[in-house]
Amino acid sequence: MRNYIIKRLLLIPLTLLGILTINFLIIQMAPGGPVEHMLAKYRGMNVDSSGSLSSSAQMNTATSASKYQGARGVPDYLIKELEKQFGFDKPVHVRFFNMIKDYATFDFGKSYYKDKTVGQLILERMPVSISLGLWSTLIIYLVAIPLGIKKAVRDGTKFDVWTSFAVVLGSAVPVFLFAVLLIVFFAGGTYFQWFPLRGLTSSNWDELSLGGKIIDYFWHITLPVLTMVIGGFASLTMLTKNSFIDELGKPYVLTAKAKGLTENQVLYGHVFRNAMLIVIAGFPSMLIKMLFTGSLLIEVIFSLNGLGLLGYEAIMTRDYPVIFGTLYIFALLGLVLKLISDLTYSWVDPRITFEAV
Repeated sequence: MRNYIIKRLLLIPLTLLGILTINFLIIQMAPGGPVEHMLAKYRGMNVDSSGSLSSSAQMNTATSASKYQGARGVPDYLIKELEKQFGFDKPVHVRFFNMIKDYATFDFGKSYYKDKTVGQLILERMPVSISLGLWSTLIIYLVAIPLGIKKAVRDGTKFDVWTSFAVVLGSAVPVFLFAVLLIVFFAGGTYFQWFPLRGLTSSNWDELSLGGKIIDYFWHITLPVLTMVIGGFASLTMLTKNSFIDELGKPYVLTAKAKGLTENQVLYGHVFRNAMLIVIAGFPSMLIKMLFTGSLLIEVIFSLNGLGLLGYEAIMTRDYPVIFGTLYIFALLGLVLKLISDLTYSWVDPRITFEAV
């Protein structure tokens, strides 16, 4: 196992390099960019009521064809200053190798539009995403695994049929629709105003006692977490059910029952360990989904400043340091969680070994 861990740890830098390289090339080919974004702002600020550029903007404007969209009527010196500001005055390969060198020391640079480093922005937004991801994942597992086991034991009964309806509903209806429904019913949309709609804490957070802060925190996070749980428990429930049904039909279960063991002894003493292997395998992807991709719309709808919203805003404004910085963190966490998942495999079932890998 030690050799396997060393191999996986050595592969992490190579995998990160591959991910950054592919995404860097994609970004270079994508239309638009920070220079175009700033040029659009400049032109918008220098257009008079008649729809033409003001006299100050017409002076010393670019006369030759520019590689930037929207550069017409913009002074050459301004374009060069923007290129220097964003680092585009250097060749592509130089920018790439500088980025890789900096990222090796976790130096993600500074945001183009915010007066903060990418590291500061990530640290500021991380608590929100971690809160949503951890609570959602924990509750999903606490709900889906017992429900999946009971559905497997009572397969074909009325309980299985009625709970299957809830599972199908949870998997078919988009998460943002659940969020809107919860807002309409419980956040002052139409009916009740039991929960707040914005932020993770109240404006008077610093004035609250410890108990008041705990209550205020859970008061704000209830609807976002409930939305993510409703949208995420279905697949894990069915995965657990199918895994247990598959194990319940194997000969060792019949042998255990023939020895006089009770249903719970068979279920939790023998079947549980084998059936949970596939559930454990999906934990890293579930956690990553809840931490980042799954929480994107939730953060937007409930006005929560998390990493998902940070990445989305960076893509919209072409804030490349933030895009690559968040991508680097997402990829690194995903690789580490995948390694932890493999180690958990061996912990749950010592018969599984990765020495030959």
